Amino acid sequence: MLKAEAIHKSYGPLAVLRGVDLSVGRGECLCIVGPSGSGKSTLLRCLNLLEPVQDGRVTFEGRDILQSRRAEAPGIRQRIGMVFQNFELFRHLSARDNIALAPIRVKGEDPANARARAEVLLRKVHLPDKGDSYPDELSGGQQQRVAIARALAMDPVLMLYDEPTSALDPETVGEVLQVMQELAEEGMTSVVVTHEMGFARRAATRVIFMDGGVVVHAAPPAAFFDPAAPKPERLARFLGRLEH
Repeated sequence: MLKAEAIHKSYGPLAVLRGVDLSVGRGECLCIVGPSGSGKSTLLRCLNLLEPVQDGRVTFEGRDILQSRRAEAPGIRQRIGMVFQNFELFRHLSARDNIALAPIRVKGEDPANARARAEVLLRKVHLPDKGDSYPDELSGGQQQRVAIARALAMDPVLMLYDEPTSALDPETVGEVLQVMQELAEEGMTSVVVTHEMGFARRAATRVIFMDGGVVVHAAPPAAFFDPAAPKPERLARFLGRLEH
């Protein structure tokens, strides 16, 4: 479904991505892990056309989207849902209206139908009674689940998650990961930047380790986390520090 080839991204003299290659098959859940500053979040933003790249190619559903015209980018983003670290909900809108807003404004859906679909999505993320609640009335985990429902409202075929639990209280992390795992099990193609190794073990079809703006290693989770499996020394040190 998605293939990135030799992606280079710099901010002035700082090279953040240095020739990243990545592919995601339909129905796959790809988890990207690595130390802070390794380029993981920047890679997601490049895949969703939120950041320009200096060089490389991104093919989505058989089309080189980096060569698309600027006016075509919103249509591409409708097919690629994005969930950010800090929810990005509109504080003056209820959970229901946060979810319904883009289908109404961008896709021209009937408001009543969009709000009815929002109720369905709230049930899907286990918030059936929160439609009238405003973000300030919700916990961080509840807000992030509303953000997931909002992304799903555009009917994406691919979901990108940028460390979706990093801003959450430890007690609410599990409820967000549960929704993400359920979506993956239902066949939603996903790319997840995460520090949650338990989620990567359970939900990923492959795990990628990034460091210094490059992909260092990729493997199915059983091999990726197996202490006896051969792996680069940098990855072994990273996993060893997590276990310690």
